[in-house]
Amino acid sequence: METAARFRAAVETRDLAALTELFTEDVRLYSPVKFIPFEGRPAVLGLLGVLLRTFEDFRYVGRLDGAAETSSDGEEAPSQILIFRATVEGKEIHGMDLFQFDGAGLIKELTVMVRPMSAVQALGAAVLKGLQADGLAPDPTT
Repeated sequence: METAARFRAAVETRDLAALTELFTEDVRLYSPVKFIPFEGRPAVLGLLGVLLRTFEDFRYVGRLDGAAETSSDGEEAPSQILIFRATVEGKEIHGMDLFQFDGAGLIKELTVMVRPMSAVQALGAAVLKGLQADGLAPDPTT
């Protein structure tokens, strides 16, 4: 089974442990609510753990395959997009996960995009609360 399909299966069954082996050590996750990416396998897995708890009625509804330019010399790397729908605090989210893979087929970069803006705001607040609860982000109340 290819990496994106394994990622999809792990997310759909909420199996965080199965995600671990799919990422490079230095993976980067670009979030729709944070300018600076989450860097490294522990940070990305921490965020994904929060997301698995935060999303309601999460489901993938489509897939696109392609290649992305990854270097100044024009080299292309395999990429894939999984389209999803979910709900967060009553807000319906439309989104996509854009994967870029390394030569071994591991995820080296994951970009998550969501819409509409009201859903982005609800997602950002819910994820921050989850990260704080897990000790992965500072809690301003302590």
